Amino acid sequence: MAMEAGSIVEGKVTRITNFGAFVELEEGKVGLIHISEVADVYVNDVHDFLSEGDKVQVKVVNIDGNKIALSLKQAKAKPQESDGQQFKQNRRGDFRKPQRQLSASFEDKLSKFLKDSDERLTDLKRKTDSKRGGRGSRRD
Repeated sequence: MAMEAGSIVEGKVTRITNFGAFVELEEGKVGLIHISEVADVYVNDVHDFLSEGDKVQVKVVNIDGNKIALSLKQAKAKPQESDGQQFKQNRRGDFRKPQRQLSASFEDKLSKFLKDSDERLTDLKRKTDSKRGGRGSRRD
């Protein structure tokens, strides 16, 4: 089977560097997963997501002569968000549902903001009024 850009292939991680991971593909070919293509989150160390000997499914991004650019994050199928909750990606790149969080409606947030704002303005006005007419008042 001829390898072409856009296809998803399986390979084995043979070496990890500070800029990515080398993957041995079919027919003895070797491709590179650049550090930016390892996960959807910021990757500081590739070892957090991959280790040597791991079998991975990767997407072939580009073939330029003997250089094969691969992507791990493009090969993963993202789960659908059916109930409106967002999925978070853990350290290994697996998706999980976060714990349900209660969020206030827009109207509740707006009323809280207005209340806090009024309180701050009242406090500011009270402090400003108490400073007027004191020692530093203007003389005619």
